[in-house]
Amino acid sequence: MSDQSDDDQAEDTTTPSRDPFSTTSERRSGHQPGPQLVFNFPARPALGRADFLVAPCNATAVAWVDRWPDWPGATLALVGPAGCGKTHLAHVLAARAGALIVEHPSAADLHPAMTLDRAATVVVERDPADQALSAETEEALLHLMNLTRERGGSLLLTARSAPVRWPVALPDLRSRLVALPVAEITPPDETLLEMVLIKLFADRQVIVAPAVVRVLASRMERSFAATRALVERLDALAWARGRPISVALAREVLGASAGTGGEDGDNEDEDGDGNGADFSRGPGRRVG
Repeated sequence: MSDQSDDDQAEDTTTPSRDPFSTTSERRSGHQPGPQLVFNFPARPALGRADFLVAPCNATAVAWVDRWPDWPGATLALVGPAGCGKTHLAHVLAARAGALIVEHPSAADLHPAMTLDRAATVVVERDPADQALSAETEEALLHLMNLTRERGGSLLLTARSAPVRWPVALPDLRSRLVALPVAEITPPDETLLEMVLIKLFADRQVIVAPAVVRVLASRMERSFAATRALVERLDALAWARGRPISVALAREVLGASAGTGGEDGDNEDEDGDGNGADFSRGPGRRVG
């Protein structure tokens, strides 16, 4: 954090041999770290274009965003499951185009986008559950789509499901939505899950060993939302216990039974350097 003192910053950059969270020998000898005051600051995700992990499941969607403003029409729908990177790509487009982002819009939320007097780019992120829009919001969205086309602007709509499946009552809006080009992000494969796990841990300033990532990716639910929840759970549990994120902790969180180690080639000592996470973090996460 920018307002942290030099002493605080020095503490976070100490060598591993002086850090009880990173020293295997101290844990084995029974050394217990003193009480830790943990601040649950939210992790700040990296949302730049270079931070987006491109894989077969999202390559088409990335290509659509990269080709802006060369879209076949004024409006594009970006759809995919929760946590798949829709918001990340929306921020990539916003950074390139200077776009206005409207989240979970109501009719009032959409009004500022309609008052723009230029060929603006607007991103509208639907309610996470894709719930039905109110009649007023449907009218406002139709008006925004018409204005965007007339002004030569661009409009990106993000949602979990394709517009053809949205519960829309207004006939004119439904006909416009059904005709939209759709960029879809599909569920990830195991390779992408490993990449996403590494990125989410990195967003929290934690570097986990490859063995931990392999165990998680091979046994977890294959969804982006589950990946995010799993990382949050592991990070919180590791800090609560004052231990690194090890294969043993990963198996515990996954609900794996004891004694299953070794089948994935990850049967090192559960607290050894081969399985633990690097607890060197940026400022603001731990005060001893």
